[in-house]
Amino acid sequence: MVPVLEAVPNFSEGRDLGWIQELVQVISGEGVEVIDWTADRDHHRSVVTYIGDPGRVEAASLAAARFAIEGIDLRTHEGIHPRIGALDVLPFVPLHDLTMKSAAESARRVGGLLAAEGIPVYFYGEAAGGGAPSRTDRSLASIRRGGFEALRKGFPAGREPDLAAPQWPGRPHPTAGATCVGARRVLLAWNVFVKGMSLDALKEIAKGLRETEGGFKHLRALGLELPQADRLQISMNLEDPEATSPYDVFDAIEALVEAGGGQVIETEVIGMIPDPLVLPAAGDRFRLLHPGESRLLSRRVAEYVSTRAMSQTRA
Repeated sequence: MVPVLEAVPNFSEGRDLGWIQELVQVISGEGVEVIDWTADRDHHRSVVTYIGDPGRVEAASLAAARFAIEGIDLRTHEGIHPRIGALDVLPFVPLHDLTMKSAAESARRVGGLLAAEGIPVYFYGEAAGGGAPSRTDRSLASIRRGGFEALRKGFPAGREPDLAAPQWPGRPHPTAGATCVGARRVLLAWNVFVKGMSLDALKEIAKGLRETEGGFKHLRALGLELPQADRLQISMNLEDPEATSPYDVFDAIEALVEAGGGQVIETEVIGMIPDPLVLPAAGDRFRLLHPGESRLLSRRVAEYVSTRAMSQTRA
C-alpha cells in the first residue's frame, strides 16, 4: 500500500520569484515531491502542487503556512484574484490508496494547527461538517467576497470562521488574514485567453458559463483583465471534469467569443493536467500552453507509487 495525498495550496505572492523558490524548497524539505508550481504577476498569486505520504504532506503544508505568514503582508497586497489569506486556499486531494474521508481528516488536523498558530480557518468541500462546527453551505466565492479588506475590522455576521484564532478574537490575523482549508476531488484550474473584445463583454460570457447562473454544472468562472500582461482571460475552476466535459465548456467559450467578434488565443492549465484532458487532440484543440507529459497528474502519481513500492520491497 502506497497512500498518496496531494496538496495544492494557493499563496498571495506571484511577483517575487526568489521568495516563491524558497517556498518550494521549504515544502520539499519536508519529504514530499513537488510536482508543479506556477506564479502570476497580475493575479499576484502562486500555486504549488506536491504529493506524498499524508503525514509528510500535512507537515509540508504547515511549514509552507508558517513561511507564508512570515513573508506575506496582505495590507500591501494587490492582485486581481480574490483572496483572504497569505496562504489563501489549502485543498487536500486523495490520489492513491486513500479515501476522501482520510483527506478530510488531514484537512481538519492541519486546520486545527493553523488556528492554534493564529490563522482563522474556514473549512470547505468535503472537509466541511464532519464533527466540528462548520457551515456546509458556504462556497469559496462567498467566503472570499470582498477579500481580506472585508474582514480586517472583524468577521461580518454569517461569515465567522469555523476555527477562530485565540490570538485575534473576532478578526483575522492582522497581516496573514485567514485560510480556507478543504478536501476535494481532482479539478481542472484553467485560464482561456481572449482578444478582440471588451472586458465587460468577456465578463458577461463568464457569468453565463458558471453554474450559479444556470451554465455548466461544477463550473466557476470569472472574466478578468491582466494589466501587466495586457491580456484578457476567462479564469475557471471545473470542479468535476469527469461529469462536465472540458471540451464542451471550451466549445461554448469559443462560440460565444467568436459571436462577439473576439478570438480565443490559448489555454493555460494551472497545476497538473487531469485525465479528462489526456487525449491526443487536447493540446491542439485547446491551444494548450506547456502540454508536456511531465504535467500529466496520473503519470506523475504512477511514477511516485512505483518508486515508493520498489523502496518498500527492498526494505
